[in-house]
Amino acid sequence: MIGTIIGAIIVGAIIGALARLVLPGRQSVSVVVTVILGILGSLIGSWLVYQLGYNNSNGGFEIIPFLAGVVVAALLIVGYGMATGRKQV
Repeated sequence: MIGTIIGAIIVGAIIGALARLVLPGRQSVSVVVTVILGILGSLIGSWLVYQLGYNNSNGGFEIIPFLAGVVVAALLIVGYGMATGRKQV
């Protein structure tokens, strides 16, 4: 249980950081919010991919859900910036 939580935080931090790198300009989002949005992006992106019928029958690293998590996290970061009214340069 605790390993899953720590894993989600680490993967969320990576996905959140990648999402911020994908976005043009500078975002005024804290590291904690980036990790939280990365975790949410990872969960939502993976869920969407599997709902669309993705099957990793060959095993190995699941790149499609990972990339979907980055895209969803980027969208969440943009949405957070718009909702909080923070200016993105």
